[in-house]
Amino acid sequence: MLRSLHIENYVLIDSLDISLPEGLGIITGQTGAGKSILLGALSLLMGAKGDASLISAGAQNCIVEGDFSAPEALQPLLEEADVEWDGGNLLIRRVLNASGRSRSFINDSPVNVQLLQDIAGSLVDIHSQHQSLQLADRRFQMNVLDYYAGCAEDVEACRGLWSDILSKTKELDRIRERLSRLQADREYNEARFKQLDDARLRDGELEELEAEQKQLANAESIKENFAAVGALLEPEEGMSVESALKEAERLLGKLSQLVPGTGELAERLHSSRIELADIAETVTDLDSHISLSQERLEQVEDRMGLLYSLMQKHGCTSVAELIASREKYSEALFDSTSLEEKQAALEKDIETTRKAHLALCTKIHSARAKSAPALAAGIQESLRFLELDRAVFAVELEAAEPSATGQDAVMFRFSATGTAPVDVAKCASGGEISRIMLSLKALMAKYAGMPTMIFDEIDTGVSGSAADKMGQMICRMGENMQVLAITHLPQVAAKGSAHFVVEKSVDAISTMRRLSDEERINEIARLLSGERITEEAKANARALLN
Repeated sequence: MLRSLHIENYVLIDSLDISLPEGLGIITGQTGAGKSILLGALSLLMGAKGDASLISAGAQNCIVEGDFSAPEALQPLLEEADVEWDGGNLLIRRVLNASGRSRSFINDSPVNVQLLQDIAGSLVDIHSQHQSLQLADRRFQMNVLDYYAGCAEDVEACRGLWSDILSKTKELDRIRERLSRLQADREYNEARFKQLDDARLRDGELEELEAEQKQLANAESIKENFAAVGALLEPEEGMSVESALKEAERLLGKLSQLVPGTGELAERLHSSRIELADIAETVTDLDSHISLSQERLEQVEDRMGLLYSLMQKHGCTSVAELIASREKYSEALFDSTSLEEKQAALEKDIETTRKAHLALCTKIHSARAKSAPALAAGIQESLRFLELDRAVFAVELEAAEPSATGQDAVMFRFSATGTAPVDVAKCASGGEISRIMLSLKALMAKYAGMPTMIFDEIDTGVSGSAADKMGQMICRMGENMQVLAITHLPQVAAKGSAHFVVEKSVDAISTMRRLSDEERINEIARLLSGERITEEAKANARALLN
């Protein structure tokens, strides 16, 4: 229930504070007085888009604030958003700045606009003239039937499954396309990978082979030089270098007693002799490792030739790059295998989701099929009460392709003359549409638990006793819920327990106030007779009120 509304600097409303009662409240006023502006402000509070054009001229911002009594069903949603529940008392405030940006609050806690939109449907249902045009929309018709059948949650789950199917099918198409491209290159990738894998590549191998090839190719020359070095160090004739150094060391040792410094020279010769012996041993060892194998040389050169050939074929400059190419082809082949596994898993998952979707579609269809006749009968009964005595209304279900809302298509059929009903979009007049929409709202209100319902001239195109019947129906709705009805019909205006008038001052500022009993008589008389209020019109107004 909407207990009070505060509006500040919104279009033509300078400042407005109004308390709203339970039951049925009537709102009237001259055309252009600002009744639609009032609904616009309330829509802003419910999360509608706003911009700087809504701010009154000269003001820096506008403020819309509503005090609501909320149903307990909203408590988990609000607590999840860290909003204090406060026993269901909700103070919702929306502040729109001149920059076009807005801030939203619930019980003084900052919230996003999405939360306002999420809770709006549980607080207020605004029925505008535009919504009457939705009667011809098949999606609107489906929503009405689902709401009446109590399967809205199942439909939402169905929509989630369908969205899942679409997204997974799209992913599957991408995988299939990728696999198709990989399959086209598979033989090429396999051949290249096998060629490189068979080569048993090792990083740094080419450098080692090049060094070995040089030795093998020059082995004879190398051994000749090692032999010459050995001969110089240990000649076959005469004294060896080591023997000469050893004798020199002995002689310097003798002189060390006589000539200062010769002992140090003897020590240096001793070190040189040891180093020279080590050199000779190393030369002998190196010489022993030099191979003169022609067979090994051919093996090395063949291996080098293979590596050079692979490098040229694959556009590489090193064995490391060849190894990287091999890994690339391996990954491509593995990617293909991995994608095939993912494809199989995704196909299975889609099939499972389709089965769940189909099962839910069947459940939803059963609920719709069961409720469609009852919905049609309820609306038809209301239409006949609203003086469409021969009205026929039917809710027709047809099989349809699987979709987000199931496997059904719905059509509202109507006839005002008792003949075979046809598509309501093709036959109903403006007044008939108004009565159908009111009948829908009245029927749905029994199940909706809607705290506040606002009718914006739902009685358009209706007059006389039919208007009086519409007023009675709206009044009955007000017995169980808060209803605000904006109307131009005196028959409807006379039904409310509270009557508000929207007026525009000489400086074009819109205001809204509650009428006293006498003022109410005058306002209904104005609706009956126009600007010139006669005593007859007042008497008629009193009769309507009584």
